[in-house]
Amino acid sequence: MSTTRREAIGMMSAMAAGVLAGATPAAQAPAEHAPAARAPVAAPRRLGSASKTLYWIASVTPCDKDRRFDPAAFRDILAWFKHNGADGIVVLGTTGEFPSFSVEERKKIAEVALKDKLGMNIIVGPGTSNLPETLDLAKHAEANGADGLLVIPPFYYKKPPTAGLIEYYSRLFDQVSLPINLYHIPGTSGVPISHELLRSLMHYPQLAGIKDSNGPADEYAKFVKDFPELNMRTGTENNLEYALAHGMGAICMDGNLFTRELAAVFAAHRAGSDIHAPYEKYVAAHTLMENLHTGIDSYGPMKYALSLQMGGPQTYPRWPSVDVTDAEKTAIKQGLEQLKSLG
Repeated sequence: MSTTRREAIGMMSAMAAGVLAGATPAAQAPAEHAPAARAPVAAPRRLGSASKTLYWIASVTPCDKDRRFDPAAFRDILAWFKHNGADGIVVLGTTGEFPSFSVEERKKIAEVALKDKLGMNIIVGPGTSNLPETLDLAKHAEANGADGLLVIPPFYYKKPPTAGLIEYYSRLFDQVSLPINLYHIPGTSGVPISHELLRSLMHYPQLAGIKDSNGPADEYAKFVKDFPELNMRTGTENNLEYALAHGMGAICMDGNLFTRELAAVFAAHRAGSDIHAPYEKYVAAHTLMENLHTGIDSYGPMKYALSLQMGGPQTYPRWPSVDVTDAEKTAIKQGLEQLKSLG
């Protein structure tokens, strides 16, 4: 059975851009040394973008037939996203299959995205199950011009003590100056981002916010209510209208295939127009593709559909995900033709 994106991120149980000016250099304290004493600071909060309500796409990571990262295809995908209305990109998130790549591969992938950002706000996911590699990848992203980080908690040991998570993240904050977002995706990581953890890190000015990929509306609303000064980005499109209504951004997995539809929601918001109509148009497009059993919530079908939209060569998922089937290819072609009739 293929791994679906919904299974991968445990989401939806219910159903232009400003870029931060260059960050200051990171501190160089060795990872094995205890961090310095953490006193509250009065420095301005650094969110990583001039506006909160940006439209980030949680980008796929294209591979060739041999499942090697394809830099040329990635550059084309990022240009496609920019052309079709994305404000920013999250590189090596869950949809980017980050755990399926080595540390060196992840550095190369980040470098391709950061070499020419095309005016987009680029957030990199450096998270691993251990602090030394997470620090290595975070410092690499900082050195190469990332605008922020999205850091999943260490995800092998389940139910770690909050004190341990505080120490883990504090050591990262003590050594990296980039704006840092915590990644709330407990269906995959098994380690939720708690309000207690966030409050314990509020004295760091580079605590920028979270990505909430869990999905329940009441849980997301509580994050927004309790941390209005942060950017509590929704990672599930069911909370998109609420996020924009409360001045928060979004990191959209569906931006890979419904790039223009979701860009229209943000355009309406910026124009002061009602966003419900374009949001419903996006929902209708997604529902159409879902009802045809296209499998677009899996990485193989998702990448295949994107390649058809772009008119380029097919790209492939990294194992253990599997490729698109012939039946899914037929359904995807049918669905994309029907989407043209929606305008």
